[in-house]
Amino acid sequence: MSWILETERLLLRPPKATDISRFVPLLDDFAVSKNLASVPYPYTEDDGCAFIVKAASGWATREDLTFAVLRKADAAYIGMCGVHPARGWEFGYWFGKRYWGKGYASEAGARIVAFAFEVLNAEKLVAGWFYDNPASGRVLEKLGFQERGEEARSCLSRGSDVQCHMVVLDRAAYMTRKSAS
Repeated sequence: MSWILETERLLLRPPKATDISRFVPLLDDFAVSKNLASVPYPYTEDDGCAFIVKAASGWATREDLTFAVLRKADAAYIGMCGVHPARGWEFGYWFGKRYWGKGYASEAGARIVAFAFEVLNAEKLVAGWFYDNPASGRVLEKLGFQERGEEARSCLSRGSDVQCHMVVLDRAAYMTRKSAS
């Protein structure tokens, strides 16, 4: 089963091969790839094909649930957001640079967080943001994630380890926030 999720402005669905030409240009931007641990730069069509194969496998095993994020108004492919049970319930997202600062990350993120706790029965979600990407830290804070420390994490596009702020959101904190809203 593949889930299709919606928010007021966004449609979230499993990525597919026909999306490759839509997301490759967004990830082939160092301003985007430098904020992601496992995305190379430059990002090529071959990288996109490999991602689609990996994403299909993740969906099949329910170990890696990455959603394509499309804007409902015009079906623009704006980024991806997901939860990765096989990686300790890691939560992650990225959006094309032209879509930054419009609230899409918070909107899609809130929907994926709810999906993780309410449908997948996650006990906690973990995430990280690189020290030089405080905007991502603000998104995660809006979603209810709390600091749990720092660590050096590998960044493929930079070719080095980068200091990363690690954050966590547990079920109790999520439920408290949900009941307060």
